[in-house]
Amino acid sequence: MIVALIAGAAYGAYAWYGYETHGKYVQSTEDAYVKADAIAVSSKLGGYVRSISVVDNQDVQVGTPLVQIDPTDYSTRLAQATAQVDVARAGQAVAQASIGETEAAVGQAAAALASAQRELAYLNGEVARYRPLVASGAEPKQTLDQLTSNRDKAAEQVRAQSAALAAARSKVTATKAQVGQSTAQIEAAAAQANAARNDLNTTRLIAPIAGKVGSSAVRLGQFVQPGQRLLTIVPTQSIYIEANFKETQIGLMRPGQPVTIEVDALPGVDFHGKVDSITPGTGANFSLIPPQNATGNFTKIVQRVPVRIKLDAGPESRRVLVPGLSVHVNVDTSSASGAIKAIRNEQEKAGAAR
Repeated sequence: MIVALIAGAAYGAYAWYGYETHGKYVQSTEDAYVKADAIAVSSKLGGYVRSISVVDNQDVQVGTPLVQIDPTDYSTRLAQATAQVDVARAGQAVAQASIGETEAAVGQAAAALASAQRELAYLNGEVARYRPLVASGAEPKQTLDQLTSNRDKAAEQVRAQSAALAAARSKVTATKAQVGQSTAQIEAAAAQANAARNDLNTTRLIAPIAGKVGSSAVRLGQFVQPGQRLLTIVPTQSIYIEANFKETQIGLMRPGQPVTIEVDALPGVDFHGKVDSITPGTGANFSLIPPQNATGNFTKIVQRVPVRIKLDAGPESRRVLVPGLSVHVNVDTSSASGAIKAIRNEQEKAGAAR
């Protein structure tokens, strides 16, 4: 009897010591699930589904072909856009060739103006020379009148050639502007061609991440709309645990703390992991319609905080650990056991400073 009492007391002391040193720091929850950041694959363009290269539950790698949208219309648009580029380049070549012609016309107009100016200068000299001779009677008046008429015609010719030179120079400026316009047209047509080429390439949907195909909703011959979800890729190699702890459990919880995980699908098998991060808010805070406690009657409800846990599991384990499975999580928070004392000392110092 005495031995039994001693043994019971010893076991009780051992259990109390274990609880005080470790047990009370272990936080547990069954509100935890396997998660993965799945990607919904959608079509950027509308069109008929020509081919489907994958099936549900198939493993895919980055770049694996998934779905092919009928590219016929988009190929035609690319051909049209490419033709517009060629047309714009031809227009630019014509405009550049015209620059040489208009510059040659400027040279001709300048030469004609110089010739007319020389003719005018000569006739001005002749009129000035004959005017005193006619006044003295040495030369007939008809000669002076003819020279004056010729001089006036030469002056008109100078004005005409000056206008022709100005017009030729304006034409050069206009032709150069046409070259600039053609360059802009080429750039615009090239941009349209690139957009058409991108659309054509987008008709071929490929896997953006590695994972497993799930929830496929695409069918051969189906007409899909832009943005319509076709299938989902689940990154099975990047699964993690999301555990929702009560607000009374996270006071000592810190990233890096060890975690023991029990999966309902694998009874008797313990997995291990580490606390990866703690959500900066309760689940209710991030809900679609957050609760407004400032109105009506108030009933206190213990809030839960999502905690992300990094899972250590090999390839064989990941075959079973699919998103959505329920798990039981134990987090050892003993590494932060001194945090409460540190917080109290911090607050005491802050109070003393005030």
